[in-house]
Amino acid sequence: MRFRIRPLLFLALAAPLSSYALGIRILDQDAEATACGDAFTATADNPSAIYYNPAGITQLPGENVRLGAYAIYLKDHVSPKGGGPSFDNSNTLQGVPHFYYTLTPNHFPLTFGLGVYAPYGLGIQYPDDAPFRRLSTQAQLIYATVNPVVAWKVCDQLSIAVGLTLNYGDETLSSGIFSPGDRFRFRGQGTALGYNAGVLWQPFRMVSIGLNYRSATSMTFDGRSDARAAPNAAYGNDTLVTYPREDARLGMPFPQNAVFGLSFRPAKDWNLECDLDWTDWNVLRTVELSKASGNVFLPFNWNSSFFYEAGLTHDFDYGLRGSLGYIYSANSVPAANFNPIVPDSNRHIFSIGIGQEIKSFTWDLAYQFTYGPPRTISDAGLADGTYTFISHAIDLSFGFHF
Repeated sequence: MRFRIRPLLFLALAAPLSSYALGIRILDQDAEATACGDAFTATADNPSAIYYNPAGITQLPGENVRLGAYAIYLKDHVSPKGGGPSFDNSNTLQGVPHFYYTLTPNHFPLTFGLGVYAPYGLGIQYPDDAPFRRLSTQAQLIYATVNPVVAWKVCDQLSIAVGLTLNYGDETLSSGIFSPGDRFRFRGQGTALGYNAGVLWQPFRMVSIGLNYRSATSMTFDGRSDARAAPNAAYGNDTLVTYPREDARLGMPFPQNAVFGLSFRPAKDWNLECDLDWTDWNVLRTVELSKASGNVFLPFNWNSSFFYEAGLTHDFDYGLRGSLGYIYSANSVPAANFNPIVPDSNRHIFSIGIGQEIKSFTWDLAYQFTYGPPRTISDAGLADGTYTFISHAIDLSFGFHF
């Protein structure tokens, strides 16, 4: 089934987001959740529950709006094998907004919600003379989701929800051919349908359990490819050659993921939550770029892996709250298929945040620091070297209740 998502979506999701861990997944879809290490599945008590656990929106009476943006600055430092000069990716500040709306009619057991966010993303570029340029020099993925959901409060202790995900993707991939100045590039767009579901159960006053599931999708990017070859006497080429653009198609699967969360409130002003977040990257094996001049096969062979998330929140006077969070992310990209365009590694992600509720208005601000210890790749050919990752991110959200 094909569908179109038009300019309204891209007013909200206009920029690619740099991937920082676990393949190309983006966890941070709300500042309050980011502040507590995205351990929010069993809490899910603001409109961003549409992403974190849609069953949680039954906790929100009336009408609620939540919007904000997550911005990140990252540096991937590369030390090539053999002692060549080290270098960094092209550092840029990148970000993506998020938007949520919920409605609970009076004396009605159902709550309705709509979310717009980016569950995947990638935006990274390396110098044109990088030693691995024939593998890749630049990649950009915008993956935007419109997510209507409906949740049912079965009883005071149990809520369930299901939603439809309407997904749009825009992907650009570039790599070198022979020497700096030449380039092969593909750009395409695609759509896909999926679904999400959630359960929120409070068996005891101090304990909540959350489950969140997002289905796999398969997206075909239809677009064009082009190439240009710079003068290079070593290859018998002394003039600039530009190859004609041609239709091209890239099929790419995106994984299912499931999250289990446990929230414990020893007192009404304290909340400790721990989540286990699994992504099925095993679906991403070899991707085929189809074009008339010859197909190109891109081996990924990624592995499924986990986020381990923990967050602590304390409520203060005057409606203030403060949070701390930590995430450990196990890498998804095996060394044998490592490509610097997704410089994945084990990551330690630390966060801190503050927020406040003032009558019908709320705000939250979170800071996040991510450190990827040096990862040495020694058997991947052109990609061999040592990669070190650091990023700084800010997440800001505002909410309104009517």
